[in-house]
Order: sequence, then structure tokens, then C-alpha cells
Amino acid sequence: MIKTISEATFDKDVLKSNKPVLVDLWAPWCGPCVAMEPTIKELASQFDGKVDVAKLNVDDNPTLAQSLDVMSIPTLMLFKGGKPVERIVGLTSKDKLAGAMTAALA
Repeated sequence: MIKTISEATFDKDVLKSNKPVLVDLWAPWCGPCVAMEPTIKELASQFDGKVDVAKLNVDDNPTLAQSLDVMSIPTLMLFKGGKPVERIVGLTSKDKLAGAMTAALA
């Protein structure tokens, strides 16, 4: 399941999560963001129960996006123990993301 998060829920849903969390920072007008959608859905299913997957619309949450130093989208950030452990900017492969998610589980 993919959870939609916001500035109001980021602390609870990401920083205080007891599981690693992959955060997809995106916007609906962003072509590469939309192109990543099927990959994100597949990974959410593949890692269900092990890694949480969340989407954060940067247009609706500009303060948080800025505080996370998001310069371009899509930006995919993997958090573990409340800290960012991986940042991938732009289109990326399912295998690269799955590898990062698997590493976060170790």
C-alpha cells in the first residue's frame, strides 16, 4: 500500500516509523514522476509489510520539500530510523530501488 503523506504527517509516518520508508517526492505535472508510478506500485507490493512506501506532493508541501533539499523531481528518499539513508533523483530502475530497499532492511 502506498500512503499519501504531508508536512503534518511526515514526522509520524516517516521519521518515527519502525520500518524503513521510501518517500516519493513528486508532482502531478512532472512527466518522469508519472512514469515512475508503476515502479513505485510494484515495489510497494513487493516490500509490503517490510518497507513502507509514501508519496509526498511537493506542490502541496513546499516547506518540507525545501527542508529536505529537494531540487528536482522525482526525488526518492529512503529513511531508516528517522534518518535519510539513500537519495535517488530522476528516473531510476526498479532494480536500483529494490536494492536500496533491501539494503535498508539489513
